[in-house]
Amino acid sequence: MTGGPFDRLLHLGNVVVDVVLTVPALPERGGDVLATSTQTAAGGGFNVMSAARRQGLAVGYAGAIGSGPFADVARAACAAEGIEVMQPAKTGVDTGFVISIVDDAGERTFLTSRGAEATLTAADLDRVSPGPGDAVYLSGYGLVHPANRAALLGWLSRLGNGHIVTFDPGPLVRSLPGDVLDPVLGRADWLTCNAREATLLTGAPDPLSALALLTRRSGRAGVLVRTGAAVDTNGAGDTHTGVFVAALASGADEVEAARRANAAAALSVTKRGPATGPTLAELARFLDAAGGMRAAAR
Repeated sequence: MTGGPFDRLLHLGNVVVDVVLTVPALPERGGDVLATSTQTAAGGGFNVMSAARRQGLAVGYAGAIGSGPFADVARAACAAEGIEVMQPAKTGVDTGFVISIVDDAGERTFLTSRGAEATLTAADLDRVSPGPGDAVYLSGYGLVHPANRAALLGWLSRLGNGHIVTFDPGPLVRSLPGDVLDPVLGRADWLTCNAREATLLTGAPDPLSALALLTRRSGRAGVLVRTGAAVDTNGAGDTHTGVFVAALASGADEVEAARRANAAAALSVTKRGPATGPTLAELARFLDAAGGMRAAAR
């Protein structure tokens, strides 16, 4: 695995807008349920980027962004977090949106409407030349879209080995054919997914068995499999990934980076909404308090 600190995260995933509805339970087919709360905010790849940015890591969004009301939400959110938008707006097409339904158990269900983020081309990525201090993030969401898939695989094939690549296959991983998934797994330095996605990738029903199989399959990659219940899992995995990458960037070793990411995800799931990653100061206070409680217990 490639290692060592780096200066910036290049995110080649998809920024969309989340329309989040909190409901007591999903309706039966043909039914209806009244939401107890509704929130509209930038989401998708934005969640990873904001989590990393709040830990002090510079972030550039290299995916496509549209023009229209949803694109305005996404662009404003990136600006507020200090995330560089590296592509010009695509005219005539808005950024896509996701209806995200969060039930009382904290689980989330997505309905996605594609937009500009699904139209990335090789010409778009010709604008993106990673510097020596850049790490790269790829998402299975981007690889699902045919245009993005061709552009991303071509770009990845030209990427040197000096850049850390983190890959999150996402919940649509079953839609990725082997000739798309295999080269990305073969180049990834870190593979991060939740327990359901690990099972979809391996067929193993429990996280530990899936972890072992993914480690063998990916070859060079370290593997993280996320588990656990929550108040609201929407964005929790993204927080984990963003903080893990930021911790590696700061020079933390793999164990310490995972510890920080676990703590950040624990904080994230106590809040409702997609981009709920803690700031660097909030995470430090939480870790200090947790360390004090462990010392008192001894």
